[in-house]
Amino acid sequence: MPSPPPPAGASADVRIAGAQGRWILLVTVLGSSVVLLGSTVTNVALPRIGDDFGADLAVLQWTANAYMVTLAGLILLGGALGDRFGRRRVFVLGILWFAAASLLCGLAPDAPTLIAARALQGVGGALITPGSLALIEASFHPDDRPRAIGLWSGLGGVGAALGPFVGGWLVDGPGWRWTFLLSIPPALLCVPVALRHVPESVGAVRAVPPCGPHSRPQGFDVTGAVCGALALALATYALTEARTGGVLAVAAAVGSAAAGWAFLRTERRSGDPMVPLSIFASRQFTAVNVITLCVYAGTGGFFFLTALELQIVTGYSALAAGAAMLPGTVLMLLFSSHAALLAKRLGPRLPLTAGPAVCAAGMLLMLRAGPGASYLRDVLPALVVMGCGMVIMVAPLSVALLSSVDAAHAGLASGVNNAAARAAGLVAVAGLPLVVGMGSDAYRSAAAFDAAFSRAMPLCAGLLVSGALVALAMLPRNAVAGRKTHARVHGWLMEPPLVSRYAHHHSVD
Repeated sequence: MPSPPPPAGASADVRIAGAQGRWILLVTVLGSSVVLLGSTVTNVALPRIGDDFGADLAVLQWTANAYMVTLAGLILLGGALGDRFGRRRVFVLGILWFAAASLLCGLAPDAPTLIAARALQGVGGALITPGSLALIEASFHPDDRPRAIGLWSGLGGVGAALGPFVGGWLVDGPGWRWTFLLSIPPALLCVPVALRHVPESVGAVRAVPPCGPHSRPQGFDVTGAVCGALALALATYALTEARTGGVLAVAAAVGSAAAGWAFLRTERRSGDPMVPLSIFASRQFTAVNVITLCVYAGTGGFFFLTALELQIVTGYSALAAGAAMLPGTVLMLLFSSHAALLAKRLGPRLPLTAGPAVCAAGMLLMLRAGPGASYLRDVLPALVVMGCGMVIMVAPLSVALLSSVDAAHAGLASGVNNAAARAAGLVAVAGLPLVVGMGSDAYRSAAAFDAAFSRAMPLCAGLLVSGALVALAMLPRNAVAGRKTHARVHGWLMEPPLVSRYAHHHSVD
């Protein structure tokens, strides 16, 4: 099948073996890696941040979630802005924005400043993340594009794998502030290289339902993006502050519902919606996103609480806690491509039923990680089982997603799914401590935190089992026909990988 035409304004003739191709890969990998580090490197630093600021648990939750609120709420808008105003221009703006916000995080004199800076980091991440893949799609020759996307995804996964380890080393060494300052040098390296070596491109087209085969320039739905981000932010506030927020927490919950209604109304009436609601007419697409919400809520809560449990209760240093999380990511890097091929041959139902169930078993095994737990006997088996479940589940989730929508909407479907996963994770981090009765000072007491952790893991496991049941009931058993995605190999544990809008133009191996 012939390769698709390049987006308007792009030459799409760069070869991966040339110097320019290598520079483009460097820029895009570094850009996506700093965003992934923003998601993964912070968790191991949270206890030290709380101690330095004398803060309660809500501050730790907001330190993680302020970043995710803006990133999840604005990531689709970031891609649309790049298509309209220039992908390189928006990408470079995102890099500079992210670097400035990271500097503010590292220098923050108090918790409110740190939380505000984290939200600003998320805005930069929303400009960078879709742009890094779009730059590859718009720049490389069609013959080299699949390999370039595979390298981008795999190398980005390596960056994600190193995040908790490097973060722990920095926390134990120069201090937690350096987990944020770490992002600045690679971000600043990206700017001159991008301006010198990455070609500008604009004017992507998108077929938007119900327009059928007719395509037009992709616009940007500012009202929808603002309503969506506001709904997420207010829901996060209501859940995080429910213990002490009183009337403000109730008002935030009501405001979140109103913003959610306004988002749906805007998307239904807009001539160029950020999320065309007609895409949910596909039963399989809807099922995949429900599964995504279940499994990434469960895993988001798991990774947030486990990083704290290992330090507060088991007594690990920040470095040891970060290193302890490596096995799952290594398994993902080694075996995710095999899982994707298996899903195409067997169909999505089996891996998306078995994978979440295996993850749930790993979460229950983590209940052994109490005071004085042995890493080899108690912690490692749980993380290996958890990693195996992620291997079985994550790549097949992308395969099922791509097979659930028309080829013209592959990129949009991936963006919606990625945003849903991030939103699920942030709601879990906000709501899970409330549900299990974790007090505002629980992280200062090993006994109190361990008791809450013991109540949280079965709930996380229950979310994964719910996802497995949805897969069993709603996904097809037959093999997936048709599309090859070149972003299968990754170690992105916190969210599903973005996939190429051109993936559907290539046949299955």
